Amino acid sequence: MADPTRRQLVKCLGALGAVAGAAVVAPRAAFGQTPVTARQPPSTITIPPRDFGPNAPPTTYFTDPDIVAVDPVFNGYVQPNAAITRLWTGALWAEGPAWSGQGRYLVWSDIPNNRQLRWLEDDERVTVFRSPSNNSNGNTFDFEGRQLSCEHLMRRVVRYEHDGSVTVIADSYNGKRFTSPNDVVAHPDGSYWFTDPPYGAQLYEGQADAPGGAANAAGRLRSRVGQSADAGRMKRELPNGVYRVDTSGKVTLVAGEEQVPDPNGLAFSPDYKKLYVVSTGKGPGDTGPGGKGDVHVFDVGSDNKLSNQKLFTDCMVDGVKCGPDGARCDVNGNLWLSSNAGRAVGYSGVTVWSPEGKLLGRIRLPEVCGNVCFGGPKRNRLFMAASQSLYAVYVATQGAAPG
Repeated sequence: MADPTRRQLVKCLGALGAVAGAAVVAPRAAFGQTPVTARQPPSTITIPPRDFGPNAPPTTYFTDPDIVAVDPVFNGYVQPNAAITRLWTGALWAEGPAWSGQGRYLVWSDIPNNRQLRWLEDDERVTVFRSPSNNSNGNTFDFEGRQLSCEHLMRRVVRYEHDGSVTVIADSYNGKRFTSPNDVVAHPDGSYWFTDPPYGAQLYEGQADAPGGAANAAGRLRSRVGQSADAGRMKRELPNGVYRVDTSGKVTLVAGEEQVPDPNGLAFSPDYKKLYVVSTGKGPGDTGPGGKGDVHVFDVGSDNKLSNQKLFTDCMVDGVKCGPDGARCDVNGNLWLSSNAGRAVGYSGVTVWSPEGKLLGRIRLPEVCGNVCFGGPKRNRLFMAASQSLYAVYVATQGAAPG
């Protein structure tokens, strides 16, 4: 006769096994979503949300569950066994990631905190790189390894030289001050191309217009409060635009507000024969048509003039507007766009498009994404500045341009 105590133990263990088995196969429902099957991996829209931290449990899947191949072609750009990782958090609005190939570090902007941060590859340490940064937004590195930054506060584009000095690359056009340079890219001929939308003319990300300016028409905002002696006195003087500054310092308007309302992110194709320009929504004091959250593409002529403008993508995915901001091209000509889908959980992060404008895949993040860049020694790691945090994932391609 079996020991009754042993029988009770076996019975208890059997019951626990049944409960555990049920937990394994039970579907997990997400907000506003139908229950998923047991074979579907966890994602940013499941409950509880996954942990993206560096010490989080492994995803245990062959590819990261939040890298979604919309077209089978995208599988060729996904790195197996590479997980999306949150490298750091603590910003107010993270923007402008750029990779220094020589220094082997990533720099990015925390605009409202008026600082630039740096992530070091050797020990993954994050330090304050520049403070104050004049509310810098977009950053990149040119073909000589020098950092370029777009300053909201001072309404200009600057370059940090190898000796530590700072050069003002452009602060005006035809004698009129820029509003808030946003993003900048380098060209092999030594020129720099940048956008000038109105987003920096607000208290949170730069300086409001002086009383009477377009972004402070009623004069209620006190633009001088908390500012240095040379700040807080500027007013908007120019419409939105895309500009080119050559090696002599000459500034040329290459695309006006009527062509691309509220221009934001920029990226050249790998052969520099096409320029992608992101158009976002209206900013403070903007009286123009306002962008629609889409991306336009131009042909770049040998004379550096833009032509043959086309709508590249409206950034609609499954009926959701995946609002673009920053952009980078890989060596295959695919465009990697940051995605701000607002409250559409599961659609913020990155969208990836073929040179023909076809959606290839998505990377889902638990925060809206402001900008992206390729980095790492082999330029095969995608860094994503997303709201309060910095994320990264290895990919099976490389960035096409420096920075």
